[in-house]
Amino acid sequence: MLRLLRALFPILVSVLRSRRDLLLENLALRQQLSTLASRQRPALRPADRVFWVTLRRLWSGWKNVLLIVQPETVVRWHRAGFRLYWTRLSRRTLPPGRPPLPPEVRNVIRRMALENGWGATRIHGELLRLDIEISERSVSRYLRSLPRPPRSGQSWMTFLKNHRHGIAAMDLFTVPTATFRVLYVLFVIGHRRREVAWFGVTPNPTAAWVVQQLREAFPFDNLPRYLLFDRARSFSAEVVSTLRSMSVEPIRTGFRCPWQNGVAERFVATVRRELLDHVIVLNDCHMRLLLAEFVAYYQVDRTHLAIAKDTPAGRLVEPRPGPTASVVGLPRVGGLHRRYAWRRAA
Repeated sequence: MLRLLRALFPILVSVLRSRRDLLLENLALRQQLSTLASRQRPALRPADRVFWVTLRRLWSGWKNVLLIVQPETVVRWHRAGFRLYWTRLSRRTLPPGRPPLPPEVRNVIRRMALENGWGATRIHGELLRLDIEISERSVSRYLRSLPRPPRSGQSWMTFLKNHRHGIAAMDLFTVPTATFRVLYVLFVIGHRRREVAWFGVTPNPTAAWVVQQLREAFPFDNLPRYLLFDRARSFSAEVVSTLRSMSVEPIRTGFRCPWQNGVAERFVATVRRELLDHVIVLNDCHMRLLLAEFVAYYQVDRTHLAIAKDTPAGRLVEPRPGPTASVVGLPRVGGLHRRYAWRRAA
């Protein structure tokens, strides 16, 4: 009895279904039978994929009769066809984006930018007065490809390069001693060869002491044209008036702008990194002795990138020994030992 009911149930369901569903179901089953019967090793062709993708769009019950592939495969075929469809629609003969500017408009923008130094806003306004309809953003994008006009003002880098033969820099830095005293080191360094012209050590850097150091640092036959220094309290109006009486133009850097006195700041960093980070200063005399030895090494032996990897005093190239020469002794780090006389403050 149960077997009879189980056999009659599909027939009753099919009677209640519409004629359209029955026709689509028969079509789907016949298509699968023809696919399996026509080949020894069934393989789906593009026509089979198009059939199932179309059937999926026309009939909601397509999954119930699908046997040779998974429903997910048909969904994947449909998405691939969707991408292919819109790829064909999106094909264009012109490149994507806004159309390029006409050559005559580009020439006008170029002349306005190079001859007058105008920006995109000013050029866009002039183009509107010439009855040229164009957006300001298009003008700014074209200006990026043009060479930048020279700046009207002189930058600090240009100033230093143009006058480095007559520029010296002055600065102060502090050094703690073993007894927790604070010593102040004043130095003057030239920009041309990074040569240290003078240094002095004191626990109390007054303006009068700075003036005396400057008089000893610069003989009258070897005065720089400009002297850079920051806005420290020791570099007061008395120091400025003294420099002008010596025919030296004082130039103060901006507030909290150490990069404007970069040569002096780099020398301070070199002294701290190569000397003060490795010793403990005992007193004033010890600091002067250490600085005298370090400045001698800095002037004669230490090479600098800013002066083509040479030394401030000019270091000769040591000839290489021949193949038969024997090494008797090793040179010091930075070159052979040479005595270098250097003035220092008392």
